Amino acid sequence: MCGRFALFSPLDRLANLVGTAVPEHNARPRYNVAPGTWIAAVRQGAEDEAPIFDEMWWGYRPKWAKGNGNQPINARVETVATNAYFKNAFAKHRCLIPADGWYEWIKNSKPKQPHYICRVDREPLFFAGIFAEREDGSMGCAIVTEPGRGSAAEVHDRMPLILDDDSLKHWLAPDVTDRETIRSLVHHIDAGLIEHWAVSTAVNKPAEGQGEELINPA
Repeated sequence: MCGRFALFSPLDRLANLVGTAVPEHNARPRYNVAPGTWIAAVRQGAEDEAPIFDEMWWGYRPKWAKGNGNQPINARVETVATNAYFKNAFAKHRCLIPADGWYEWIKNSKPKQPHYICRVDREPLFFAGIFAEREDGSMGCAIVTEPGRGSAAEVHDRMPLILDDDSLKHWLAPDVTDRETIRSLVHHIDAGLIEHWAVSTAVNKPAEGQGEELINPA
């Protein structure tokens, strides 16, 4: 799964990587992004327009579900195309969620021991996401997850679906809606690019820990 991440790369740099317009204002660095908050995401713009940066609520609940629907933060790659709650978004409303790394916790550790997971070259990551319009007209999103791979699997059995550079445009493409076509065009990054290390348990409390020191080795 993915329940916490960090994003501190400037949005103008991320915009250049993914081919979007540069946002007017850079977001403040966040080292402990939690669900139920507004996050930066990239989605396709209007027809024939370039992708754009948008602000989305991390919690997916389509407006047709009203206030009674679940608000998941993750969607499993194995079922996102067929699950009734997600399949329309998977076909028509896919997004990219930028991050510099994410946190997972060693199971059965007391206190819960977080690890920070990122690329070995410290390049930014782009998580595959889906989104839908919420009842209030804003957008809510979920991060697509896959089975843990490589070093990340040492910490948790699930991880975000992290797309390689060549897949970004295909994931956002509005005319690519078929599951098998998406599977043929979209690929995750090589597992060998991922590493992790233990960090402070201050990560466990987002209200108390938000500084750069959170990603330092414990």
